[in-house]
Amino acid sequence: MSTKVQMRTRRQQLPRVFTYAQARESGISKHEFYQLRDLGSLESLARGLFCWVNDDVPDLTLSAITRLSPLATLCLESALVHHDLSDAIPLAYHVALPRGMRHPAIDVAVQWHSFDAKTFKLGREIVKFEGVNTIGMYSEERCIIDAFRLRGIEGSDIAYEALRRWVRLKNRKPATLIQMASHFPNVSTPVIKALQILL
Repeated sequence: MSTKVQMRTRRQQLPRVFTYAQARESGISKHEFYQLRDLGSLESLARGLFCWVNDDVPDLTLSAITRLSPLATLCLESALVHHDLSDAIPLAYHVALPRGMRHPAIDVAVQWHSFDAKTFKLGREIVKFEGVNTIGMYSEERCIIDAFRLRGIEGSDIAYEALRRWVRLKNRKPATLIQMASHFPNVSTPVIKALQILL
């Protein structure tokens, strides 16, 4: 078997985003690995995390995030856009982790947020991307609550626009939003007042 065929076979054995250890386990020698890196065939996403350059990976960033932190959860603008509650084009993925958990060092555009561990899982869902991989994402209601909670940092326009869109969508029940807001005392009143204006 030729060297090129061997390398192609090893490459196919690796996941789209892989560690140095996985590359070695697939049969790529230390010398071959560093040669591939030096030739620009491999791209570093984070310390010890790589992908093939020009590989057809729809979203390297999400793949890297999920490999580095399984609890990573898309939040704020990133989740609002997914739910069609915002037209923003975020410059980086907004990703939440429980407060006290270290934010991984990563070479791709991510804006990390630390959310209270007691409420971290409220409204957290698991969604698929690339058809096979999964990542945490907050529900529509939780995203709106977080946008109101962080409006002093992220801006109030995002929060009010998301709420306006949510109210216009079919089958949205204000009671579900108010129930979610009840877990965040500082947000309940502004959310209820905004709902009263819109309804």
